[in-house]
Amino acid sequence: MPNFYTDNDDIRFLFKHIDLGALAKLCEEDFKFAGQFDYAPGDAGEAIQNYDMVLESLGQLSGDFIAPRAEDVDNEGNALNEDGTVSYAKGIQESLEKLAKAEVMGFTLPYRFGGLNFPNLVYSMAIEIVSRADASLMNIFGLQGIAETINAFASEEIKEQYLYDFAAGKVTGAMVLTEPDAGSDLQSVKLRAFTDDNGNWFLHGVKRFITNGCGDVLLVLARSEPDRAGGLGLSLFVCDRGPTVHIRRLEDKLGIHGSPTCEIFFDNTPCQIIGERRRGLAPYVASLMNGARIGIAAQSVGIAEAAFHVARDYAATRYQFGVAIERLPAVRDMLMDMKIDIEAGRALLYEASRVVDMEFGYNKRIRIQSASGQGRGQAA
Repeated sequence: MPNFYTDNDDIRFLFKHIDLGALAKLCEEDFKFAGQFDYAPGDAGEAIQNYDMVLESLGQLSGDFIAPRAEDVDNEGNALNEDGTVSYAKGIQESLEKLAKAEVMGFTLPYRFGGLNFPNLVYSMAIEIVSRADASLMNIFGLQGIAETINAFASEEIKEQYLYDFAAGKVTGAMVLTEPDAGSDLQSVKLRAFTDDNGNWFLHGVKRFITNGCGDVLLVLARSEPDRAGGLGLSLFVCDRGPTVHIRRLEDKLGIHGSPTCEIFFDNTPCQIIGERRRGLAPYVASLMNGARIGIAAQSVGIAEAAFHVARDYAATRYQFGVAIERLPAVRDMLMDMKIDIEAGRALLYEASRVVDMEFGYNKRIRIQSASGQGRGQAA
């Protein structure tokens, strides 16, 4: 089977011509982690070499192991068990185990939690590669944004509780946002968050159309202020899948059957608040969704690449009028248009990812410098 990274000349071209060194310098904070962590690079060249090695390994895994299982995964789908748990298709479970062993389930997480600390641009490349192999698997692999949101906004105690397991591939997550009457309009979310006399938070209500809602760690948007309508009454919470989290049904979808889409009932489920009250929708969920948009774009490019390869192979082996149909002008033009559209979409995706990395990197640098300046002022 092919290597889905090295066999793609366009990905390789963009990898070589985008200024990954500048992104590496920002992500590595001027390479200050070298010496602190065994696999932290000491300079831009070493960082780029690391990116290349991981993508090549992931490309080989995608071509050799994940892609051959994709058809069986889609045919098998997921199973809702009598006890309310969900069983993945065999191929999904096997692929997740392989990805965990490859240590690529913490792509953008910091070193201190066991992550790779890679730029979002390289993560977008990885998502595209995995999506070309199995679009369903990407829906779980691409939910690393759950861990990113916890890292960005949660308390240190919550980070310590969850992020090591995310980076090790021991848990999967879900962003639990939509409800029967609150799909695109998240300001209408009704699921209730409340506290007991000791200040402990709980969740009660129903969520629907939740990708990987059977995951181990759930980020849940809920109404913490019952007397306040709209987005300012919402907060973001994290909880574990446990006996009070019930999967009531799996949606019957037209495709991507290996990715479970769940209806969930929270029956007074214990949870912890992420960040501050009343900020669940903006900025927390807004940040989460912005990352998800980049991920879905990468998934789309990966699926398009897979479709192009199927179309090209068919056109090369299907004969009419004594020749392979790829030699017929109308068919050749369609294949050329497909390739051009894919390369244009990929260039736009990678540039958007690069800009995101630059924004995150410079904002982080500004925060560090501001904090350092405040500290000197206080000392003086």
